[in-house]
Amino acid sequence: MMDDILPAELPLFAVWVIKAVVIFGSLISAAGITTLAERKVSAWIQYRIGPNRVGPFGLLQPLADGVKFIFKEELVPDGANRLMFRLAPMITAAPAMMCIAVIPFAGEVVIGNYNLGNLSITDLSVSVLYVGALTGLGIYGIILGGWSSNSKFSLMGAMRASAQMVSYELTLLLAILSVVLLAGSLDLRAIAESQASSAEGGIGVWNMFLQPVAFVLFIIAMFAETNRHPFDFAECEPELVGGFHTEYSSMKFALFFLGEYCAIIVMCCLVTTFFLGGYDVPFWDSAPWFIQLASFVAKAACFIFLFLWVRWTLPRFRYDQLMGLGWKVMLPLALVNVTVTGAVVSFGWSPLITPVLAVAALIPGVILFARSNPGEASLTGHALSEEGSAS
Repeated sequence: MMDDILPAELPLFAVWVIKAVVIFGSLISAAGITTLAERKVSAWIQYRIGPNRVGPFGLLQPLADGVKFIFKEELVPDGANRLMFRLAPMITAAPAMMCIAVIPFAGEVVIGNYNLGNLSITDLSVSVLYVGALTGLGIYGIILGGWSSNSKFSLMGAMRASAQMVSYELTLLLAILSVVLLAGSLDLRAIAESQASSAEGGIGVWNMFLQPVAFVLFIIAMFAETNRHPFDFAECEPELVGGFHTEYSSMKFALFFLGEYCAIIVMCCLVTTFFLGGYDVPFWDSAPWFIQLASFVAKAACFIFLFLWVRWTLPRFRYDQLMGLGWKVMLPLALVNVTVTGAVVSFGWSPLITPVLAVAALIPGVILFARSNPGEASLTGHALSEEGSAS
């Protein structure tokens, strides 16, 4: 009698295959939907209509784009390294797709009498290290794509991307380290559950409130890590034609952009897990798995919209401003925040005082930085006025 009531256990391999197909398929589908959302949002911001020809309300536009890329002519530039030229798009897209394997989307999934376990492809005890290692691999595809194209514009775009991603990855990892210190674990699921009130020792406060400095730093760094506006110096059209992918066409070009949109989705999933409680549903600790999944998707969708909104709102930085922001502002802020968080954890203080101490420690640094660069704005204005008078 009890066997008819209790959920049945499927073979482990079957469960793994089902979850892998569903999650990877959802990632690719979400990347296609994001391309359509970007066009729709940009049209909405610019008072245009946007795609409306393919399918009802233009919903089949991503499918039409895929068919178009398949039938486009593939070109390889003269003098290009053909092997690296072909491998670069795959090396760029693969790490972003592999990161999705350890992201926890919901708790235990029970459908009918079948128990599929937790809604993630796998739960690693060191999943933070796994994600950190993979996010650093995507830059190799961009560098190889720029170098192997035998084009100065592609090479310049690749060099810009490498310097940018190295600079901001330090800040990104330090922001993650602050969260890891509070949670006391390198497991993404444990980090998400530590922010729920039902967790053992949990206080029911999301890390975006306990770590506001790390939260802001992570959001800024994830824009730079994904080469998105206003940090899209690797492919800025006025200077580098198309940047590192100038010489690419057809499905190779599509793979670069598939990797970019997959990276955006993965970053939004990560910020949801690290700072917004993951699949935690506020005031409903025993929510069923599909409500948890809906909560996770809604949180991640807000950050995806932020990516699209910022693209059509902020102007592109200068490259020297990008480097200055990364090394002179964000990295010191991240180091101070990690130091304060480590002190709070070491002395056993309440995590609730972490944001207060972090802000208090940052105020003197901000004042010193402002005083150490008092003439920068005036010198810039003076140079511009001299240039105008000379012309």
